Order: sequence, then structure tokens, then C-alpha cells
Amino acid sequence: MNRSGARLSDIANRTGYSKNTVSLALRDSPRIPEATRDIIRQAANALNYRPNHAAKSLTSRQTKTIGLLLADITNPILTETAKALETELAKLGYGTLFATSNNTLSEEIAAVEMFRSRQVDGMLIYPTRGRRNYRHLVELRRSGFPLVMMIPGEEIGVDMVSVDEQRGAHMAVRHLIDLGHRRIGTIDGSNPDGNRQKFDGYSQALAEAGIAIEPGWQVEPLGFTPKSGYWAMDTLMNSVRPSAVFVANDYIAVGVMKWCLKYGLAVPGDIAIIGFDNLEIGEYLGVSLSTVSYQTRDVTRMAIDRLMRLIDSRDSLPEPRVTLIEPELVIRESTGGAR
Repeated sequence: MNRSGARLSDIANRTGYSKNTVSLALRDSPRIPEATRDIIRQAANALNYRPNHAAKSLTSRQTKTIGLLLADITNPILTETAKALETELAKLGYGTLFATSNNTLSEEIAAVEMFRSRQVDGMLIYPTRGRRNYRHLVELRRSGFPLVMMIPGEEIGVDMVSVDEQRGAHMAVRHLIDLGHRRIGTIDGSNPDGNRQKFDGYSQALAEAGIAIEPGWQVEPLGFTPKSGYWAMDTLMNSVRPSAVFVANDYIAVGVMKWCLKYGLAVPGDIAIIGFDNLEIGEYLGVSLSTVSYQTRDVTRMAIDRLMRLIDSRDSLPEPRVTLIEPELVIRESTGGAR
């Protein structure tokens, strides 16, 4: 055997594993047990296997480029996750082509077409959240193109990987209820046509506790900034006087906390605040922010793992699936017992 010309099939024959298992193991995929990865790496070293990326690109028409589409670059959790995705993809030898839709469907469709024209190998997409119009993505998946949507949702014929936002919101509100709160407002951009996971979790927790949602308890922030949170909190507190507030984004919660400070409300003494995403800034506020972790590391790893599986299986894609990652409740100083 020409030892410098070892192929995946040679490693598969030597170890008894399939070529797909060998390929995943050599990319250090967590789907393959560590012991199996060690066996395959040892065989690859013994055979002097060296991946030939140039030849692979020519034979498979791969460009080693992934398209990453963000809905809103002002949303810190999206930019944080995008950075993690870019870093992990680079470790696998992939470059990342970025685009943003500015939460506009027409721009999202244009970005997807741009990715196609640049011949990316696959796409990771945070779609526009205002309205659930995913037909163009469903059709793209049906055509055999590898893509993963980075949102939670029902099975629509496209792979999805995300933290379980409904579960996370439920955990946050349940925490407030367990502390004795009964008047719990929310600052959340949910709407009937878009992302309702967090609002559904909020509503479910209240319903299970026998608490009816009163008019004015939900306020929609106009963006993902502290300024948006400040004015949303002003609206909420001038409409109703909750004893606790669930805020659907930590960055928005910064503005909520600022409003409380300005108007002399002690947190958590006068009002409890809990956010979502576990952004670093929340830990370093004057009163540290209780929150729900987005689990960026797990979301990144599982989304990339799924996309690589689709790219490897491009000739016959597996059935799409929805992967929801269990969130984690992070309790800090901003939540306390009801007054």
C-alpha cells in the first residue's frame, strides 16, 4: 500500500467501522464514543492518513465554506453564538460567510440566494422571527441542500437546533411563583405570527399556578437594546404594578434595571427581575441578574454536528429533526420573595 495515499476506506477496512463513522471520528465528533475515536485516530496515524482538502473540494464540489445568516446583529446572544460558530467551524477547516436579514423576509431570501451563488456547502440560519414564513427554507431542504435553522419550533421539514425557549421561560416564571409572586409581568417581543416560545412558557407557568394573565402584563420592547427595555418597563409600570418581571432578553433587562434604579425601586426588595440568555453583562450589574442560560456551547456544538452530518449525507439527506437543548436556571441577586 502507498502509505501516503491512505483513504477513509482504508481506515474503515482496518478498524471495521463504516466510512461515515471514520469521517466523524476524524472530525472529533461527540457523536462517536471517545474510545472509538481513539481507535480510528491510531489507525489513521498508522496508515499515515492525511486529509486532502483540495482533492475533496474538486471531487465533491465542496468549497469548505458555510453561510451563517443572522436575523438581527443587535441581538447580543446571536452575535455571541455567531462568534462561537465561526471559531468551531474554523477548527474543522471551514470558512464562514456572514449575512444579516435585519429581520426582513425579503433580505433573508436575498441572503440565502447570495449564499447559493457563492456555493457554500451548507447554511446555519437564524430566520426572521416576526412572521413564520419558512417556505423558501423548506423548499431548499427538499432540494437536498444542507441547512440548519437555529430556532426552536415544530417540525416543518427543516432541521432545527436551539435551546428550549419555552422550557426556559417556564423555569424562570416558575422560580418567581415559588418565591411567592402572583403579579408577574413580562417584557417580551412575542406575537401571534412569530416567536411565541417564551410567551408560551410564561403563560403555561402562570396557568399551572392558577394565575390569570391580566391586561397590560405583557409589553413588547421595540428592539433588543437597554433603551428598549427602559421604555418597555416605563410602559409596564405605568399600566400595572407587578411584583416581578420576566424579561425575554438580558440586554433588555439592563434597561429594566436602570428604570428601577432611576425611580427608586429596590431590586429584589420592591420588584424581582429575571432575564434570559445569561449574557456576561448580567453578572456584573450593581444587582446581579438572575437569568436562563442559552447554553451557547451546546447549541454551537450540536448545530455544527448536525450540519456536518447533512453535508456528509448530501446525496441522501436523513429525515429532518428538531433538537431542543435543556436550558439552565441561573439564580443571582435580582430575584427574591414577594412583598
